[in-house]
Amino acid sequence: ILGLLAMFPSPTSVSSLYRSPVFVKNMLQTDVAIEQETRGSQTAPIVHSSAWSEDVTCDSCIERKRKATKLCLQCTAYYCEEHLQLHNELVPLKKHKLLEASTNLQELMCSRHNEVKRIFCRTDQQCICSCCSTEEHSGHRIVSAEKEMAERQKKARETQQVVKQRIQSGEQDMEALQQEVDAINSSAEKAVKDSETMSTELVQLIQKNVFDVKQRITSQQEMEVRRVRELQEEVKKELVELKKKDSDLEKLSHTTDEVLFLHNCPLPHLSESTHSRRLDAYSLHYFEGVRKATAKARKKIRDSCDKEWKEIIKTVIEVDVLLPKTRAELLRYSLPLTLDPNTAHAYLLLSKKNRKVTYVKDYANLQRPHGFEDKYQVVSGQPLSGRCYWEVKWRGLGVSVAVTYKDISRTGVESEFGNNDKSYVLDCSGRSYNTYYKFKHNGNKTDVTGLLSFRIGVFLDHRAGTLSFYRVSNTVTLLHRVQTTFTQPLYAGLTVRYYNATVLIIKPKQPIESFVWCGYV
Repeated sequence: ILGLLAMFPSPTSVSSLYRSPVFVKNMLQTDVAIEQETRGSQTAPIVHSSAWSEDVTCDSCIERKRKATKLCLQCTAYYCEEHLQLHNELVPLKKHKLLEASTNLQELMCSRHNEVKRIFCRTDQQCICSCCSTEEHSGHRIVSAEKEMAERQKKARETQQVVKQRIQSGEQDMEALQQEVDAINSSAEKAVKDSETMSTELVQLIQKNVFDVKQRITSQQEMEVRRVRELQEEVKKELVELKKKDSDLEKLSHTTDEVLFLHNCPLPHLSESTHSRRLDAYSLHYFEGVRKATAKARKKIRDSCDKEWKEIIKTVIEVDVLLPKTRAELLRYSLPLTLDPNTAHAYLLLSKKNRKVTYVKDYANLQRPHGFEDKYQVVSGQPLSGRCYWEVKWRGLGVSVAVTYKDISRTGVESEFGNNDKSYVLDCSGRSYNTYYKFKHNGNKTDVTGLLSFRIGVFLDHRAGTLSFYRVSNTVTLLHRVQTTFTQPLYAGLTVRYYNATVLIIKPKQPIESFVWCGYV
């Protein structure tokens, strides 16, 4: 019993660790020795093992010390096998508590009273002897060491049962996670294969269309060239006739006799040329329209591809097996956040132990060394790392919920959350023009669709580079998610853009039903 209790804290220090203390004469131990002497050779011989220098020796051996095998707490003595047998044959000694000889008796003895510690003081959480219980431990809550051990063993068994259940649950989780790994790998491989197949099909489709257009252009080219060749032959024949006529007319021009001239030259008649009109109808651009149509189609396809590729990348980013899906799962990562008053704009009033911020025009605290000068903003006092989740409740015409690096500028347009590469912000508006929400980073705005909610949740996985904004009611609805790489610790940020608007950081795990705005907020 005392051996098991020795693991618990005890203020008693042992100055020396020699094998056993000096005892008064133990009469029971003497009886054992006498009994052994009187029985002499009547007892069957026992094989003895002589003690080495580092072994614990039998206290009853007189001439040759043998190695002890057991320790009797009541006798406060070590016994070898022979003397242990004699010990157990004596009726008064049969019920004594025996421990292994390797037990350090010194640790079980009270250093002050040279008595075995059989009592446990619950007040001081240590084992004591009967004398100690009436002296410095008088009035303390004490029980027998045996009772304390029984209770602790019961608790240990209960704890062990919980540990076994958790081990079993952990093993099941490990198996489930391995199945998730296999499923992820299988799904990813299939997605890659399908993507390659579909991309190849798209390339083949484009190549087929390009080949078809090329064939059509070639066919049209041949037809048009043939038509031009035919027209070219007509022009050639007409030129031969015109040249002959020109030659005849040239000869007639030199005739001086009127009768001969009139006989050989009737009234001049020249038919109108047809190919000149046909040539005027042709455009010099020929296939320029095809080129323009192809350029237009290329732009449409490129724009469509860019849009679709972004959607594909977005779906890839949203694949996160371990990403929390419910509010209960998100709340496991909740943390108590407070705002740093030294970073707040002069017109922002902090209250509720720095969890609530209000835009108050008639309030101006200009003694803020790291405060924002141009934007009504404030950041948290605690850095965000690992996985963390928090919620805010807001009212007014508009606020912003952000995360930012600590070294964000405190002045100018670039100090506004989302107007730089150091912050990410979700703007929330109480008035809908096109949408209630806008996400902004590095000056780029994105409209975010979703119903208006005056409670917003933010989940950050710093290592994975994931930032998610949620609309919170009885459930959570994802509004927007960002996948990036964070290079520094982040801080939560809040913007209150309108007079009397308010934002309050919710305490972790505070249920929605019990949330009450004090004085409307």
